[in-house]
Amino acid sequence: MILNRSRTLVSNRRLADELADASRMWRFTGSLLVACLLASVPFTAPDAYAAKPAPDFQLPVLNSDKTQSLSQYRGMIVYVDFWASWCGPCRKSLPQLSKLRDELVEAGDFEVLAINVDAKTEDATRFLNQFPVSYPVLLDPKGKTPEAYGLVGMPTSYLIDHKGNIVSVHEGFRDGDIEKLRQEIEALRKAKK
Repeated sequence: MILNRSRTLVSNRRLADELADASRMWRFTGSLLVACLLASVPFTAPDAYAAKPAPDFQLPVLNSDKTQSLSQYRGMIVYVDFWASWCGPCRKSLPQLSKLRDELVEAGDFEVLAINVDAKTEDATRFLNQFPVSYPVLLDPKGKTPEAYGLVGMPTSYLIDHKGNIVSVHEGFRDGDIEKLRQEIEALRKAKK
């Protein structure tokens, strides 16, 4: 009788462990599915956010004792890019965005501000050692800025015109997105003249 109860307890414990493992696997799979779906979402129509002021922020610069704010760039076109070291599409988007920024920055009217939301600065630094960028990287481990912007997934970026208004939101990253972004920036440059 005691042997049967022991077997039943062991069997029940195994079943409980298997159910817990299955539950964790489903949560992980579901999170992965959501991330993949968000990464495949196309750019939002440019006029969807027209005349909506971009929330200002002042955040520390990675590996520096300085801070930067969005308002410092008033009068310029700014691409605010939210990213994290665990974001798969960011491995493609950050290097391509850095290349685009290098091509467009010399005109003096465009800048990219990357906002990292990792809880640990070391994670961001390790990521950037593999995928270096030429633009300022700001830190927001508490997530207040993404909350102010209504961020849903990674990567998500906001194109802000010279007046400080959000003109488009880019969710996810797919091949061809950089060229679409270039066209949006050029259209903003022409509209400013």
